[in-house]
Amino acid sequence: MNKAELVQIIITQLEDKLHIAHASTQRAIDAATDEQTVPEHKYDTLALEASYLAHGQAMRVQESEEELRQYRSLIIRDFTDAPVAVGAYVVLMDDNDVEKAFFIGPCSGGLTIEWQGKEVFVLTAKSPLGHALIGKEEGDEVDVKINNKTKCYDVVTVY
Repeated sequence: MNKAELVQIIITQLEDKLHIAHASTQRAIDAATDEQTVPEHKYDTLALEASYLAHGQAMRVQESEEELRQYRSLIIRDFTDAPVAVGAYVVLMDDNDVEKAFFIGPCSGGLTIEWQGKEVFVLTAKSPLGHALIGKEEGDEVDVKINNKTKCYDVVTVY
């Protein structure tokens, strides 16, 4: 199992996200500075709204750059005989004997990637499931309460 490959796939997706954010920022800047957005009267707020959008897109670019920085500096290590922490690849089995694969990342929770024929979900330690997994080991059980429902998982693999 090559986790460096998994992290590289995540980095590639984050680079794509950054590229889209840059393009969106440029479009918003162009809209904010276009001649046609010059206000015609005091209630014409198109240029102001476009500038707010450009600012929000610029913040999105900064967030994407920070996510990339965190993944590029992530130290990849083996968790076979260690408790789950940031950087661990974890396979869980739910009550219906369905396996799900997760990567505990420093950020970018919610990202889903395809790796070695499996769908891998990126979790952070701030998410309910990620928080419950931190410190667990193979063979442990994990109970997660979300929206007044408790889901039980068995930790099958930690790598």
